[in-house]
Amino acid sequence: MEQETTKITIRLPRKDVEFAKAYAKAHGISMTEVIDRHLRRLRALERHTPSAELDAITGLLPADLDAEQAYREHLVEKHRS
Repeated sequence: MEQETTKITIRLPRKDVEFAKAYAKAHGISMTEVIDRHLRRLRALERHTPSAELDAITGLLPADLDAEQAYREHLVEKHRS
């Protein structure tokens, strides 16, 4: 099933247009396909945003924490006789 399409005109810096054209040519695709693929990626990223719960706990542990070592120490303490 083919999607309905519409034509647009966009204004971009010349260097960006030249890059996009070269990219499309190098990959054997059209400019439309370059833009379509990018928009699909943006949509996918929007659907996979972190949950509020994950946001709430992100950054709670210090960045320099050696998690494996901390876990080993936890196990030693837990199973100490």
